[in-house]
Amino acid sequence: MVITVASGKGGTGKTTVSTSLTFAVSSIKSVSHVDLDVEEPDSNIFLKVPIQREEMIWLPLPTVDYSKCTFCGVCQRVCEYNAIFVFKNNKEVKVFGELCRGCGACTAMCPYGAISEIQRFIGVFSYGKRGNISFYEGRLNIGEYVATDAIRWVKKRLSEINTSDITIIDAPPGTSCPVIHSMKDADYIILVTEDTPFGFFDMKLAYKVAKKMDKKMGIIINKALSGYDEIRNFAKEEDIPILMEIPFDRKFAKSYADGITLSAYSDELKNKFLDVFSYIEKEVHNA
Repeated sequence: MVITVASGKGGTGKTTVSTSLTFAVSSIKSVSHVDLDVEEPDSNIFLKVPIQREEMIWLPLPTVDYSKCTFCGVCQRVCEYNAIFVFKNNKEVKVFGELCRGCGACTAMCPYGAISEIQRFIGVFSYGKRGNISFYEGRLNIGEYVATDAIRWVKKRLSEINTSDITIIDAPPGTSCPVIHSMKDADYIILVTEDTPFGFFDMKLAYKVAKKMDKKMGIIINKALSGYDEIRNFAKEEDIPILMEIPFDRKFAKSYADGITLSAYSDELKNKFLDVFSYIEKEVHNA
């Protein structure tokens, strides 16, 4: 079973919820936690799993053999990312590595076999295990922005080595391609939102993405307040369960600042997260 924790914006508490859920579930069974927020992964600040293995994440990058190249321009025409440009007059082919997504179209379509691929180092995949928690993380190099490619690479490695029945994914913020890749294989999506108009607006965007993908989902309201009921009204209208409300409390903020996830800080919250997991498990198995 794969559970993805997502939100429409950053700072709502995705990592708080995903690490708390992982910590709680690990008290009863083995669980894999996957941090796919590859541009700024921070789950292990809270889970504190010792890293046992690191692997480089590579992206294929075209290179040109000028002894075969006729500067016909096919590679430029087939590139969807404008990452390769042919200067016919100067007899030069320029590859813009920062734009290349490693799709391989130019290599496959070159009629003269003049393009091959080398590997470009874009980030690091990390793995570790502590008790019932297996931890996986992708981390892009500073300055890289090919998040989707790094996420795809991490998920491929995950499928090869993951042995846990339960996988919890900490997705990137927003609703763009990296989020969609993080949601794609999920059996259930937890939408985390702040109890504010801003949080509600962005949560609705994430909801539309999950609904378009026909995913089962529920809402966790973080920093819950009284007097603002728009999220609850929306959940009722759309028939989305509110799985849990986390109070807006200074002591929870302090535990987070100290690197202690909520389930480790409070047995009461740990039990609530276990209730959330039990509900999701039933929903998925009864689907």
